[in-house]
Amino acid sequence: MTPGALIARAIQKERHRADLSLSALASRAGLAKSTLSQLEAGQGNPSVETLWSIASALDIPFSFLFETAEPELTVIRAEEGLRLSSEVSEFSATLLANCPPASRRDLYRVHLRKGSVRQSEPHPQGTLEHALVCSGRVRLGPLDATEDLGPGDYFRYPADISHSYQSLSDHAVLLLVMESPR
Repeated sequence: MTPGALIARAIQKERHRADLSLSALASRAGLAKSTLSQLEAGQGNPSVETLWSIASALDIPFSFLFETAEPELTVIRAEEGLRLSSEVSEFSATLLANCPPASRRDLYRVHLRKGSVRQSEPHPQGTLEHALVCSGRVRLGPLDATEDLGPGDYFRYPADISHSYQSLSDHAVLLLVMESPR
């Protein structure tokens, strides 16, 4: 299944589960109805911001928009996977593992480039992020409590408040786990 078809199926499924019309979801997500209609038809190339807006409007973890049945063993090489890019900063994220049905845990490999800050709106109430720096140096966390981290450093912080990610080196890679209450 193509990424566009996967996203289209997930948006439709979650919109129906939430008992929302196309217009109501578009309004909640701050999107044009035509944009949402195109995405549900499997057309377009949505940005990470557009998909986050949809997930937030549906009150679901971001990874629900990519749900598939996964094999027990999965290897994703460093340059593989569906990479989503930001429209507003040099930020991209690759979903590595979505959460099992009985829990809410998403795992991402995040690439950041120097000179660009990715500011994230609050995720659903109770969401935590776990960040482990793989390479480079980063500044991240809640806007009023960011931390500067280097390779091997770990930081857990509440993600139900505004937070940001910034590379302090030319390029940085971090492992990001989003944990949401069920």
